[in-house]
Amino acid sequence: MYFTDRGIEELVARRGEEEVTIEWLADRLRAFVDANPAFEDAVERLASFLARDDEFDE
Repeated sequence: MYFTDRGIEELVARRGEEEVTIEWLADRLRAFVDANPAFEDAVERLASFLARDDEFDE
């Protein structure tokens, strides 16, 4: 198990029943980077991965 799995599991436990928009997610990512600028590269990589996720579908 990766360390990040705990955060992912908490996200699912707390918000698993909610529906969110991409705009809401983008706003939350921006707020996170504003509060934690050291993670800007990681958030950029995650956002790019999510934006291009359909490229991996076969």
